Amino acid sequence: MAETRTRRDNVPAETSSLVGRREELDEIAGLIARSPLVTLTGVAGVGKTRLAIRTADRLRDSFADGVWVVELSAEQNGDLIGHDIAEVLGLREQSARPQFEVLADFIADKRLLLVLDTCDHLVDACAALLRRVLSEAPHARVLATSRQPLGLPGERVLPIGPLAVSASGTTGAAGTDAVRLFTERASALVPDLILDPAAVAQVCRLLDGIPLAVELAVRRLRALSVQQIAERLDDRFALLVGGSRTPLRRHQTMRTAVGWSHELCTAEERLLWARLSVFAGWFDADDARAVCADERLSWLPLLRLVDKSILIAEGSRYRMLDTIRDYGREWLRRLGEEKALIRRHRDHYLAQARRAEAEWYGPHQLRWADWAHRELPNLKAALDHDDGFELVTALWFVWCCLGQVRQGRYYLDRLLRRHKRPSPARTKALWTYAWAALNAGDTAAARDRAAEAYEAAMAEGDFAAAGCARQNAAAAALVCGDLDGAERLAAEAAELFGRAVSAHIGLPLAEVTLAMAFGVRGEFDRAVEVLTRQWARCAERGELWARSHGDHARSLAELGRGEPGIAEVYARAALDGKWRLGDAMGSAMAMDQLAATAVARGDGWRAACLLGAGRRMWTAFGLPRSGAPEPVTPPARGERRLSPYEGPAPYEGPAPYEGPAPYEGPVASRGGPLPSHEVSPPSRRGPVLPSREGSHLSHEVSPPPREGSPSSRGGPVPSRQGFLISRELTESRARALVGDAVYERLFARGLAMDPGAAVARIRDIRGFDHL
Repeated sequence: MAETRTRRDNVPAETSSLVGRREELDEIAGLIARSPLVTLTGVAGVGKTRLAIRTADRLRDSFADGVWVVELSAEQNGDLIGHDIAEVLGLREQSARPQFEVLADFIADKRLLLVLDTCDHLVDACAALLRRVLSEAPHARVLATSRQPLGLPGERVLPIGPLAVSASGTTGAAGTDAVRLFTERASALVPDLILDPAAVAQVCRLLDGIPLAVELAVRRLRALSVQQIAERLDDRFALLVGGSRTPLRRHQTMRTAVGWSHELCTAEERLLWARLSVFAGWFDADDARAVCADERLSWLPLLRLVDKSILIAEGSRYRMLDTIRDYGREWLRRLGEEKALIRRHRDHYLAQARRAEAEWYGPHQLRWADWAHRELPNLKAALDHDDGFELVTALWFVWCCLGQVRQGRYYLDRLLRRHKRPSPARTKALWTYAWAALNAGDTAAARDRAAEAYEAAMAEGDFAAAGCARQNAAAAALVCGDLDGAERLAAEAAELFGRAVSAHIGLPLAEVTLAMAFGVRGEFDRAVEVLTRQWARCAERGELWARSHGDHARSLAELGRGEPGIAEVYARAALDGKWRLGDAMGSAMAMDQLAATAVARGDGWRAACLLGAGRRMWTAFGLPRSGAPEPVTPPARGERRLSPYEGPAPYEGPAPYEGPAPYEGPVASRGGPLPSHEVSPPSRRGPVLPSREGSHLSHEVSPPPREGSPSSRGGPVPSRQGFLISRELTESRARALVGDAVYERLFARGLAMDPGAAVARIRDIRGFDHL
């Protein structure tokens, strides 16, 4: 289940104690207070990540705009680092501008701490991005972990050393941090075990006090005594340095400790370790079985690898630490299986993606949205090793409906440039790219790719692909204010989808585009007629995504027809669907639409509170000031440029409130089924939600109602010049209804409410009545 992000941080909970490190933690905090960029360096396993996470936790209350951890170990493309950061921050990817500009704009006035963990393999890309972003953000701070500095001006580098160990033969060894770590972990693993302090000290000394190496050694206590561990390590290290007792360099110590763990595994465990290294992130037992099992490995000892600290388990999911994964990957190469396992990994996720695509236009959207978000690191890893169109186009719903626009364009553009020979697979990539470009506000690219896709699809007799191409062209025309073109192209798209072999989600989307074109013209009855069919089509399939777009358009049309009560019901239904799918911008726009319906009913109290809550939503998610993607080219002479309709919904996590199914209700008096919520009477207390500066297409509408007019008494205030009401107009109307002082007080009440709590109140009709 998805959830639009509303948290002020994403610092993960620590599952074990942090031993020692008090001085380092204090020093890191001091450096962050004085420097825009602090980088923790050190060998693998020394504890850089643990220190960064603990620092983030300690400084939660020091940054008004939150503390955010970005894990980069699974990212292999430096071009996508900006996307990874934007995703963690909850930014909607709808801009044709470079990602560093989007991030710089968002972070410019923020007081936040960004933790970039595991930059080792992306040092140059991280440095290039941070050089641009931090120059525009005087109050932001970055804490990075890497085996080497990033090399930026103003960077403060803090080398992280191992835990303290005692010198050989000295007393007081039991008090060192390394020994304390060994003892604490041993007590947790084997509670009644009696340890020999001298042997523990010897183990820690041999392991150079490297925390991960110490923890791996502790796991041997289930089979060996601490004295036996010390003896075997001593013998092993002496062998490695030619019989002398000269200490190994620390990276060799860590590698040797991991290697010893490897040798102590059974043959099946070692093979599974190597094969699991192809997973870039979390995976479950079914994933592991599909990718790793064969006649050589018919059963998978996952839990045994957890017991030996090779795998980390969280519920039914597993992952490897980077150091462990790298070691396994090296053995996979030595076994000659790397290419085969990469192919099996790709094939597994391709099969999953095909199933998700087949079921997307139906009742399982939420489940597949959750799957896509959860598996994105593995999907990206598969795409990085894929040279065909199958996987990237099977994931079109991820790029076009779940907001992963920049990543989709990256992979699609790479393949379209590489493979220019016409084929049905390339045609699908063309219309997918056009859709993603439209969502990014790049209407020029959307039009070009849509035209190319249409010609190719018609030549191939693929009416569904041709319909997708025409729908993209129609949406681009709507964005640019070409209402005649939008109407013609949307109608053509609908006709093409009707000729397709199977039903396609593009049809209800084309109907929304057609209805929007009617509505902007003021032809509200025609818009409602189209949207009534669209609603029924989606409801029949149990579909939510396209239906929520239709609900929003229906609310706009009903408001234009002078039916604010019905408009409110549809706006609440749109908010419910968009929030559950994680559509940040769609949720914010639905919130503003609810405020417009409240004003139309003469309820300035509720409108003021909704506008405050809407403002918080726009700012919390870093949405663009206009409330819509920015166009990349100016309109042609005499051409009106409109903001795009909401566009596909980005996925940003699971819903905080499940709410009832919103589409099972009665038929409205003026056509079409309504969501199951009844229209509530105007509340005099006002609602509570979040937003930024604008939201809808900026058409002129009727002026604020005068005192004593029907609208000021609660009557409808329809607009006959266009049905997309600007946020500024809604605000001026609300002020006219309640006065500036009351408006400011109620606006502040809405602004103070967490977006998730506000949406939950609105979804619950009883809570909505008492906002």
